[in-house]
Amino acid sequence: MAIPAAAFLLAPESERSLQKQIQQCVAEAVLAGRFRPGEKMPSTRRLAEHLGIARITVTIAYTELVANEYLVSRGRSGFFISENAPRPPDFATPAPAQTGQIDWSRALGQRFSGYAPLTRPPDWRSYRYPFIYGQADPRLFDHQNWRLCALQALGQKDFEALTSDYYERDDPQLVEYILRHILPRRGIAAKPSEILLTMGAQNALWTTAQILLTQRRTAAHENPCYPGLREILNQTRCNTVAIDVDAEGLPPDALPDGVDVVFTTPSHHCPTNITLPLERRRRLLERATAEGFLIVEDDYEFEIAFGRSPSPALKSLDRSGSVIYTGSFSKSLFPGLRLGYLVAPEPFITEARALRALVLRHPPGHIQRTVAYFLSLGHYDAQIARMGRAFAKRRAIMEQALRENDLPPAGGETFGGSSYWMKAPEGVDTQRLAQGLREQGVLIEPGGAFFGSTEDHRHFRLAYSSIASERIPNGIRLLSQAIRAES
Repeated sequence: MAIPAAAFLLAPESERSLQKQIQQCVAEAVLAGRFRPGEKMPSTRRLAEHLGIARITVTIAYTELVANEYLVSRGRSGFFISENAPRPPDFATPAPAQTGQIDWSRALGQRFSGYAPLTRPPDWRSYRYPFIYGQADPRLFDHQNWRLCALQALGQKDFEALTSDYYERDDPQLVEYILRHILPRRGIAAKPSEILLTMGAQNALWTTAQILLTQRRTAAHENPCYPGLREILNQTRCNTVAIDVDAEGLPPDALPDGVDVVFTTPSHHCPTNITLPLERRRRLLERATAEGFLIVEDDYEFEIAFGRSPSPALKSLDRSGSVIYTGSFSKSLFPGLRLGYLVAPEPFITEARALRALVLRHPPGHIQRTVAYFLSLGHYDAQIARMGRAFAKRRAIMEQALRENDLPPAGGETFGGSSYWMKAPEGVDTQRLAQGLREQGVLIEPGGAFFGSTEDHRHFRLAYSSIASERIPNGIRLLSQAIRAES
């Protein structure tokens, strides 16, 4: 029996290539039992005509399916579903339908769904003016060299790094590069036993909170702050204190007595981008040393600095071992990489390593080795330089556009990062403003999520990391018109 060409459909919105979609269609049909061993596939010509694609695309897809034993080629007879193809499970009777008798309101011991993270449309790239933060710009990323590094990591020489379970260990090549090249740029000296790789900065913050905080301890954080951090702290059930930032960032003297851990983003405060002055850094460390509390430093966007050199990391000024440092490659490479690191005294790293082993063992070995090659071969430094030039240009264009449209940034002067922190006029609800702007192809991020229990309606964030330079002026003009219409 021949399988009709009409059984194949392609999804126009799919990110997969046409070839991969055909392979996926066949594999899913075989595993679901719709295509059975011995059945004849449509000819490459007929399927290509039905799908409206090149015949060579179908031929390559069929060849890959033969290599994976889903299909078999029989001379001039064509392609058939292979007898060696994976078989769907053969259950004697279907499972009975669920009746919904579980009372999940009582069965759930803890709830995590109340957290409302910063959201953006899944199709944000289709918007003409995406002023959104933290997404990779494919025009700036070195795809070719990343692909070469990934292939090198897949080679026979690195087979053990790819396939082995490291248990609690990390890739020694990547650790060595971070210790010898990344950390010295922040003035930090460390030993291999004082570093741990994480699944991004958020995983690093979660790890520190789990280890350092209990219901009897108090954590201080900046206000506004990264929404994910506030939720992480809430889940530990510790006491929390929100410290309002001013034009110079976190004021150390505003910290109350009895605090156990302080979470801060001194390089570029999230979300205002304010850089904590050196005097405040030293005062914060003085209080930590005198009062015995710990500081968790999220070195947020330290690579992106304009107008002046980056300030030294808190960790580099620390002489008492009070600072736990977190870094990430998510912003400098791409968010989906999910790779970061913790730097701290050995007793803390020992516990963090043990906790990580319980949850996820370690970040994937192939990803670690690929990043190690990308860094050690100089591609990372070139990437940072390329991003710096592009962001500096976009920042200058946005600064001029904001000035021309009478939209001053909120807070004090900033010298880096990839966004502006803004405050709308009295009476403008930025949540409503953002919804209206979407209809004009403009995406902004309302600021309410960055604040605590008192909901903020006037702040919003404008990022320039994902928008082309030439689109910035018109996007800002549309924003200005919408704000005037609301106020």
